[in-house]
Amino acid sequence: MKPALTAPQAVSTTSVRALAAFRYHLRKFLRFSEQAAREHGVTPQQHQLMLGIAGYTGRGCATLSELAEFLQERHNSVVGLVERAALHGLVRKTQDAEDRRMVVVTLTRRGEGVLSKLTALHQEELQRMQAWLLPSARTQPKSRKKTGAV
Repeated sequence: MKPALTAPQAVSTTSVRALAAFRYHLRKFLRFSEQAAREHGVTPQQHQLMLGIAGYTGRGCATLSELAEFLQERHNSVVGLVERAALHGLVRKTQDAEDRRMVVVTLTRRGEGVLSKLTALHQEELQRMQAWLLPSARTQPKSRKKTGAV
């Protein structure tokens, strides 16, 4: 069911600037994450896959359906990603003991090592970003005075 449409409301400049600043810092973090993954020999998607396996369910493993939800991807796309990660020695697939149709994915030692290094780097980057993430510490650039020219 779609939400009912309401009349558009005026949005304050402060709200727009806050959203723009948030999107800017989010994109900077994502760019950092993508680059860090590549520097450690994995794709950004493989890094996200390993995060999902290790952390999404709290079990240290995940099914293909759980990974599809975590990654917000179609099931068949995740199957391909898992296959490629398995070929690179990052993950291991096993059939569930009770339901042979279900595939459970876990990290290999290599995958655990790569994820551990990337997690440490990401924690450091989040520490650097902390000043911006805490609203009381945020300072936004001053806006330029508007001139009559458009």
